[in-house]
Amino acid sequence: MISTIPSTPQTARPAPAPPLEKQTTAGNYFVSNYPPFSFWKPDCVSDVYGAMGRPPRAGTPLGIYLHIPFCRKRCHFCYFKVYTDKDSAAIRGYLEAVLNELALYAGKPFLGGRKPNFIYFGGGTPSYLSVDQLTHLTSRMKAVLPWDEAEEVTFECEPGTLTDHKLKAIRELGITRLSLGVENFDDHILEINGRAHQSKEIARAYACARELDFPQINIDLIAGMVEETEANWRECIRKTIELQPDSVTIYQMEVPFNTTIYQRMKAEGRLVAPVADWETKRQWVADAFAALEKAGYTVGSAYTAVKNPPRTKFVYRDRLWAGADLLSLGVASFGHLNGTHYQNHHDFEPYVARLQAGELPIYRALTPTAEERLIRELVLQLKLGRVSRAYFRQKFGIDLGQRFAAPFRTLEDWGFLAVNGDAVTLNREGLLQVDRLLHEFFLPQHKNARYA
Repeated sequence: MISTIPSTPQTARPAPAPPLEKQTTAGNYFVSNYPPFSFWKPDCVSDVYGAMGRPPRAGTPLGIYLHIPFCRKRCHFCYFKVYTDKDSAAIRGYLEAVLNELALYAGKPFLGGRKPNFIYFGGGTPSYLSVDQLTHLTSRMKAVLPWDEAEEVTFECEPGTLTDHKLKAIRELGITRLSLGVENFDDHILEINGRAHQSKEIARAYACARELDFPQINIDLIAGMVEETEANWRECIRKTIELQPDSVTIYQMEVPFNTTIYQRMKAEGRLVAPVADWETKRQWVADAFAALEKAGYTVGSAYTAVKNPPRTKFVYRDRLWAGADLLSLGVASFGHLNGTHYQNHHDFEPYVARLQAGELPIYRALTPTAEERLIRELVLQLKLGRVSRAYFRQKFGIDLGQRFAAPFRTLEDWGFLAVNGDAVTLNREGLLQVDRLLHEFFLPQHKNARYA
C-alpha cells in the first residue's frame, strides 16, 4: 500500500467543456505514458542503475521490447526513429549491439529469476530483417532470457516485406501475434502517405499468414490519412471485415513535430495539417467500431476491436498499463524497470558506440512519484473504457472517487463518464476522444507542457 498519496477530495466545480478541436494541427495527441516524456532527463540516468540493482517488486511481470529501426521507406506521418539508408553491415552491427545490450542486463538483481511474460518486436519494420538475421537474433535472445513462459510474442510487419518463406520462419520463431501495418487498402492513399507496400501485397501476405495458422493476426488502420475520403474509409472497413482478422487496431492520424508532413507544413508556413479534422476522424472510428460490432467484434479499448475476447488478448498493452517492467532494447526505445522510466540514445551512432564500449546506451530517465504512478495507471487504463475502483484501492491505497472527485465530475458533466459502484466507465463518445480527456487528470505542472 502507498500511503504518500494525498487523499484530499477535489471538489471545485468544473468549468464548461472546452470546444472540440476542429482542425488537425502539429503536435502529439496520443498519450502513451505519464509523466510526459519532456520531463525525462539525462540527470536521472543514475536512477536506472539503482533500479537494476534492486530485486523486482513481488508479482511484477517482465516484458521485452526490441526496436528494429529499419524501413524500406519513411512514411510521411511516422514519428518513430527509423532508418532507410543502412546497409547489411550496419544492420548486422546493430543486431550485435542489441544482443550485447541484452547481455549487459542479464544477471542484474532486477530480473529476480524472471523470464519474459511478453515480447514485442516493434519498429521501424521488424519484418525488414532477413530470415537469417531473425533466426540469429531470436536464438541468441532466447539463450539469455528463454521465451518458454511468454504468453505473447508480437511482431510488427510491413506487408511488402513478407514472403511466404519469411512468414513461415516468423511463425517458427514462436510469434503468437502478427501485426500487419495495413493502414489503408487504396494504392493512391498508401503512396501519397509514403507507405512502401501496395494493396496486392496486403492480400498475399494475409492469405499466407492465415494458412500458417498464426494464433492472432492483427490489422492496423489509420483514420484520416492524407487525401482519405469517407468513401475510401468505408471501403477499408468493408475489406477489413471481409478478411476477418482476429483483431483490428485503429488510430486517428496525428502529426507530431518530427514527421515529414510537419516539415512540409513548416516550409509552406501552414498551421493546419493536410489530413482529416478531428471531428471527421472520430466519426470515422465510430463508424468503423459500429460496423465491426455488427460483424461480431467487441470494442476493447479506444483503438481496438477483437473477434473473440476470451481468446484474443493484448498482453503487452494490458501488462504495461498495469505497471509491468519493460526491458527495452534498441535505439530510442522506452523502458520501465522497478518504478523508473528510461529511454535509450535516440541516434544510431551513439547507441551503437556505447554498446561497443561495453556500456548501456541509456540517455534519459525519470522516477515518478507515488502520485504520478497512480495517475499513469489511471489514465492508461481509462483507454480501456472501464477501470475498477477496487483495483486502485488495493494497489495504491486510495479511493478514486475521492482523489479524483473534480476530474470525474468534470467528465460526468461533459457527458463522457459515469461512476457506478466499483466501475468507472467512459461511454463511446468519451472513448473516441479519450486522449484529449486524460489531461484532466494530469498534475498542474504537466497539463500545458510539451508532451514529448
